Amino acid sequence: MSSVAKLTFVLGGARSGKSRYAESVIAALAPLWRPPWAYIATAEAGDKEMAERIEAHRARRGPDWQTVEAPRELAGALKSCGTMPVLIDCLTLWLSNLMLADADIDMEIGRLEQTLAAASSPVVLVANEVGYGIVPDHPLGRRFRDLQGLLNQRIAARAERVVLVVAGLPLAVKGVL
Repeated sequence: MSSVAKLTFVLGGARSGKSRYAESVIAALAPLWRPPWAYIATAEAGDKEMAERIEAHRARRGPDWQTVEAPRELAGALKSCGTMPVLIDCLTLWLSNLMLADADIDMEIGRLEQTLAAASSPVVLVANEVGYGIVPDHPLGRRFRDLQGLLNQRIAARAERVVLVVAGLPLAVKGVL
C-alpha cells in the first residue's frame, strides 16, 4: 500500500474477496490510525443463512472494529463515525434496501456523495460489479443492475483509488494499490 487515499472503492463479484481486501486497506492504516475502526454494515439478517454470513464477517474482523448497522441511512451513519477510518460494506445491499423501501435513490446517493466529500478520515467502500452477467429478464432486475452501474460510476469518479478484486487478487483500476 503506497499512500493513504481519502476514498478507496473496492469492486468485485460475489465471494471475490473484496470485503477481506477492503478490511486489509483499513488495517494497513495503522499506526497512523489506531483501532477502533468503523465498519458500516448495510446487510440485514433476513434469514438464517444471511445471519450466519454476517456473524462470520464479524468474527473475522475481531475486536478492532466498531460495527454500525445502517441498512438505509448510510450518510448519517458515516457522519456518526467522526474521525475514525470507515469501511462501508456494501453499497450493493444498501441500494437494494433503498429500492425495497421505495426511497429516492438519486437523493440518497447525493447525500452519500456530500458526506463522503466532507469526510476527514479515510473511507473504503465495497460494492458488487453486477454488469458482467446476462441482462435480467425482469424489469426490477434490469432497474437494479442499471442503478448499481450508475452508483458504481458515481463513486468511482470521486474515489482516489478504485480496486477490482478477482479471485482474491486486487487489481488497480484507478490509483495505485
